[in-house]
Amino acid sequence: MTQKQDTTKMDAMLWQFMAMEDPMLGMLEWLCSRMMEIEVTQQVGADKNEQNKERSSYRSGYRPRRLDTRMGTVYLMVPKVRKGGYIPFFVTERKRSEAALLDVIQQAYINGVSTRKMEKLAQSLGIESMSSSQVSEITKGLNEQATDFRHRSLDGHRYPVIRVDAMYEKVRYDGRVISMAIQVVCGVNEEGKREVVAIEPMLEESFESYRYLFDRLKERGLRIPELVISDAHKGLQKAIRECFPGSCWQRCKVHFMRNILVHVPHKEKESFAGKLKLIWQAGTAEDAKALASQLAENYRSRFPNAIDILEEGLEDSLSYYSFPTLDFRKISSNNLMERLNKEIRRRTRVIGIFPNTDSYVRLISVYLIEYTEEWSILKSYLS
Repeated sequence: MTQKQDTTKMDAMLWQFMAMEDPMLGMLEWLCSRMMEIEVTQQVGADKNEQNKERSSYRSGYRPRRLDTRMGTVYLMVPKVRKGGYIPFFVTERKRSEAALLDVIQQAYINGVSTRKMEKLAQSLGIESMSSSQVSEITKGLNEQATDFRHRSLDGHRYPVIRVDAMYEKVRYDGRVISMAIQVVCGVNEEGKREVVAIEPMLEESFESYRYLFDRLKERGLRIPELVISDAHKGLQKAIRECFPGSCWQRCKVHFMRNILVHVPHKEKESFAGKLKLIWQAGTAEDAKALASQLAENYRSRFPNAIDILEEGLEDSLSYYSFPTLDFRKISSNNLMERLNKEIRRRTRVIGIFPNTDSYVRLISVYLIEYTEEWSILKSYLS
């Protein structure tokens, strides 16, 4: 088999792993297979079907082998060798090799896979050396899985409800460390299932960056949603109005409450917050407005700035009443995104500072692939 045919075969395998329930386990299986092929090539002294007078043995097909790891169980096709036999590295050095493989998968999404790192890993597993083309193929395969997910077509899918938020991490950019955002868009499809539909890095939150995000989504086939849920960033609001004409915007009530409570003394926050929550628990929009009016009347003299903010943004925070068939607890706030961001930060906290933008995007993408696949097998989020 030629190198081109071999690459085509591996690409087909990657698409198969993308459909697996656990993509990280799929990456481990894929990397084990590649490392075994390299190890056997060195033991035999020739590549597959290569005519080499100095070869020491010949390949003789494959045998299935189960491998239990801390990430789960994988089933590998282990190459067989006619003379001398072949025992995979994960049998002779099981614990050490598994830890090394898991580490290189994580490092691949943080720093990228360098020739030096892969050679060091190979040597620790008893493989003498790796060529730059072999490292390049492994790197390409790992990166393509995240890239394909981020740029997949949305044609044929409709997301009546979408959520927009940004998460920030420290990233080294242009020779200095900055706080960089990644825009994340989650959609709820017509089956009521959640999906991550966009992951885009940006240097700043602005109208231009959000318009670029939404234009990219429409180019990939996103139809105009009925409801967009987000915080009240001015640039984001303007981009929603221009890019999604006719969509209803729901201002996240949790962010809205935080904006209001900033102007309330600490000792009064708990009491005032309790009265605020009643507004978004009302049975109808009219009842909610009546409660807000009563609260404004009682506290205007004490907390004028807080009441001004409440009155200015109240209508946008009550948009969910226009969708009575949907669970108001799930569309009145952006708590889903807040929880998602918290889980991502829990995993990225150990990294500290990302060495570049690509490593940041790669790692966030692979985590969000996991969540999307998990959501796909859960019951509907919205009816």
